[in-house]
Amino acid sequence: MDKKALRPVYIQKRRELAPGQLQSISEAVCANLFTHLNLENRFISLFLPIERQNEINTYLIWEKALSFDVKVAVPKSNFDTLEIRHILFDSEDQLELSEWGIPEPKKGKVIAADRLEYVFVPLLAIDKKGNRVGYGKGFYDRFLKKCSPSCRFIGLHLFDEFEEEISDVLPTDVRMHACITPKGLYWFD
Repeated sequence: MDKKALRPVYIQKRRELAPGQLQSISEAVCANLFTHLNLENRFISLFLPIERQNEINTYLIWEKALSFDVKVAVPKSNFDTLEIRHILFDSEDQLELSEWGIPEPKKGKVIAADRLEYVFVPLLAIDKKGNRVGYGKGFYDRFLKKCSPSCRFIGLHLFDEFEEEISDVLPTDVRMHACITPKGLYWFD
């Protein structure tokens, strides 16, 4: 399937989640993240959830990360340039909702992409090779190209299913190194 066909399928799957299901999925993804990855004293990028899109509650990850002295940067989007920059996330009072419903920092220290050791990436769908489907603007593909070669890109997926293949992967698309689902952590070749 191509990205355009996959987007509405996974958006609908999110809408069909039963009350409380999103929270239990988010808790499982958070538990798998900390079970399989050592983030202690690391610099990470963590997206914050767009609630109306039923995204994973990544505040759970942020709260747990604080106890491991993890430095967490969160993205701030520029819809004119279609780029994101990352701001050190110290407290929720830094945040405001953008016009797109994205919780973003209104102030804080900008963190260079090459300082990040892990980038946790939102996605709608992912295939067995680590190619992801996002919302289609390319924010993360542009950003990930600025990261250090040693940085690991890890998708956070609400579902335990992987597409066989996304048929319209572009040369500008950046593959994930791994994906965390409610059932575990999966590394790609």
